[in-house]
Amino acid sequence: MKPSKRLRTTEDEADAPAGGREEERGAVDVSIIVPMYNASCWLDECLQAILHQDFTGTTEVSVFDDASTDDSRRVVEGWRERLEARGISVVISGHNSAQPRGVGYAKNKAITQSCGQYLCFQDADDVMLPQRVRLQYEASFLHPNSLIGCKVQRVPEGSTERYTRWINTLTQDQLATQVYTSHGPTVVMPTWFCSRSWYLKVGPFDEGGKGVPEDLLFFYQSLRHGGGVARVDQCLLVYRYHEKATTLSVTEETIWKLRVDFLQERVLSQWESFTIWNAGKQGRKLYRSLSPTIREKVKAFCDVDENKIQKGFYTYEESKQRPKPKIPVLHYRDASSPFIICVKLDMTGGVLEENLNSLLLTEGTDFYHFN
Repeated sequence: MKPSKRLRTTEDEADAPAGGREEERGAVDVSIIVPMYNASCWLDECLQAILHQDFTGTTEVSVFDDASTDDSRRVVEGWRERLEARGISVVISGHNSAQPRGVGYAKNKAITQSCGQYLCFQDADDVMLPQRVRLQYEASFLHPNSLIGCKVQRVPEGSTERYTRWINTLTQDQLATQVYTSHGPTVVMPTWFCSRSWYLKVGPFDEGGKGVPEDLLFFYQSLRHGGGVARVDQCLLVYRYHEKATTLSVTEETIWKLRVDFLQERVLSQWESFTIWNAGKQGRKLYRSLSPTIREKVKAFCDVDENKIQKGFYTYEESKQRPKPKIPVLHYRDASSPFIICVKLDMTGGVLEENLNSLLLTEGTDFYHFN
């Protein structure tokens, strides 16, 4: 039996009443959540991949158009009959305001109009592999109250090589411990899968719009609620890199402040004292970014650079304290844990990792990566 057609095309449906939709339609197993803005050049590939999912449960696609000025809406409408012929119901809405309201807003609206017990997040410019929904749905029963990701294939090949390697090689333990690095969520947003009940507990997404890292904010909030992080260890998504990607509108400083605040909240507030691993620019920046109370817990910097070590200490020149704080700079073998590592991963030819291993330290107890 073909599902009923559900297509809304008024000038601005974003504020249309959402109540009663689930009761009217009956819940499905999985809603594929597609926020959309000027994505017409990618949509055929994206929607064809949804059509070819091997999941045997009930599925719907929920698309919210965030004021696209191209023919994205028309492209999606053109796929409706093919999707419904495969038993995949479709709901499309959006708004035609002068400006887009942001990806957080579009995700929230797509979720509100959907009725799936589970949510599979799909960016309009990415392509899911045929087994994605099935394998993440199965994983959701093993990892309730979790954000579930997967491995990815980055295109064009070779773009963001370090980042892609990090996404695909983190261990299950590191999905929980490396949440403070500049890479952001340890399972990347375009791969997320979670229950509707977990989204309702954690969310909604921040609707601040351009420049707001709504994925990182949601990820941190999920962790605050005791949520888990899991990954299906197969490549289930072709993850596209291009200059129009929303992520590129978020500044490094915005991310930096969120990371520092979360690190202080979750780790540094629990430690009596700690050492910053890196007496250079990044380590000193972290020190200066800390709250006065946390800053007092820094017992030393450590490094491998003899020039920095020979100076003996770092003076916090901006301090209003008199005398100004002077923090010792030690060789890493002379320093004591716990450490916050401010050296970029995968950038030292394995030297950093060898040095950490030589001290027989445990990640998540004796040290955390910050860079």
